This record gives sequence, structure tokens and C-alpha cells, in this order.
Amino acid sequence: QVQLVESGGGLVQAGGSLRLSCAASGRTFGNYAVGWFRQAPGGERAFVAAISRSAGDTRYAASVKGRFTISRDNTKNTVYLQMNSLNPEDTAVYYCAATAFLSTLRSVYGHWGQGTQVTVSP
Repeated sequence: QVQLVESGGGLVQAGGSLRLSCAASGRTFGNYAVGWFRQAPGGERAFVAAISRSAGDTRYAASVKGRFTISRDNTKNTVYLQMNSLNPEDTAVYYCAATAFLSTLRSVYGHWGQGTQVTVSP
């Protein structure tokens, strides 16, 4: 079992940057691939980025590729999402989630955090 807590959200102007963190409890964090998803008001929870257990492989949604970078430090049980060149369309609640194998599919992620709000002003 793994528990996840997101942090680092906030209000930023368009063009700015934020770094989200996903801190995990448990000694087996390295056994999980981790993904970031986001949900805008009235929208569905959508895939953003994911990283494999060893950080050797990553996946990105087309809308964030080249602007967002996912990374992890298994010694700190933490996954990061560096978000650059933010625009108002990035406004959403951002969730991290864990699963056994790297995937872009929301349905395979069984462990979720509570989310952190990111708001990008024009």
C-alpha cells in the first residue's frame, strides 16, 4: 500500500513556472510507476505525465510535451512535475497516482493523492 500527498500548487501568471511534488509513504515506492493527471472545472481527469519505477522511461501528453518535465527521487520517495511556460489552459487540480507499470491510462492507477490546485492567470 502506498499513500500519496501532492504539494506545490498555487497561483502563477501566464508564462511562469511551478514545481509540483508527490510525496509517498511506504518503503516500496520504487516498485510503483507514478503518473500526474489533472482535472479542470467541468472536465474529466486527464493524463499529463508518467514515469517508470526506475525513472528510465517517461510519457507526456501532447499538450504539455516540451513544457513539463517529470522526474523522481526514490531515495526521497518523491516524484516531481516541473511545469514551465504555463498558460491559463493549464489551470486544474493536479493529482499524482501510482501503479505497477508505466501507463497513460487513468483506469490502471489504483493509488491517488488528494490533489493540488494550480491556477494560471492571463
